[in-house]
Amino acid sequence: MPDGSGHWQGNIQTPAQDIVIEIDLARNAAGEWTGTMSVPSQKLRNLVLGDFSTAGTALSFKVRGAAGERVFHGALSDGGKSLSGDYTQLGYTMPFSLTRTGDAKIPQRAKSTAVRKELEGTWNGTIEFRGAAKQLVLTLANQSDGTVEGNILNVEEGLEIPIAAVMQKDSSLTLDLTAAGESYSGALNTQGTELAGTLTSGSLSIPLTFRRTSTKER
Repeated sequence: MPDGSGHWQGNIQTPAQDIVIEIDLARNAAGEWTGTMSVPSQKLRNLVLGDFSTAGTALSFKVRGAAGERVFHGALSDGGKSLSGDYTQLGYTMPFSLTRTGDAKIPQRAKSTAVRKELEGTWNGTIEFRGAAKQLVLTLANQSDGTVEGNILNVEEGLEIPIAAVMQKDSSLTLDLTAAGESYSGALNTQGTELAGTLTSGSLSIPLTFRRTSTKER
């Protein structure tokens, strides 16, 4: 029975227009599902997928972020060459259809050297963009192999952006947010409670200060 692995291309049929998407699904060495989604028109690349569930030809998963947001519920057909069903985002449900075009193309995440302990934990920030406030949550966690992993959650949109690379020099911190075509550069204050800097998105530079909300045990 086909299991859904592969590189998929297709669209989500919204009331306004069809949105082209690309989804890659595969099992890792432990047999666990992994996946990414890209939305070329929104300049989103390799968003992380999670919460996989399979039963027969049924397959469901979600884009990592706020609970219950951006969920795909689909079923395989045509000998595993087609995947279609419903996509739910922010309370709206729309049909989607995908065609398998080859093997999965899930990029390996670059490894970044662990950050100072003062930077580990969860940070809250808010930006003003086009007259609307957006809450962002930054999470940085050092790993046992001496690297760091992190993401930024856009709370209003229920969208988790993986951090492709973390660069630290003294109190300065730079985050590569390739998945959203953005980057962030900031500096930690002497009290270790604020990261003040700038979010760069294309030609836009938006002031953004993160404030600590929790820390790991030191």
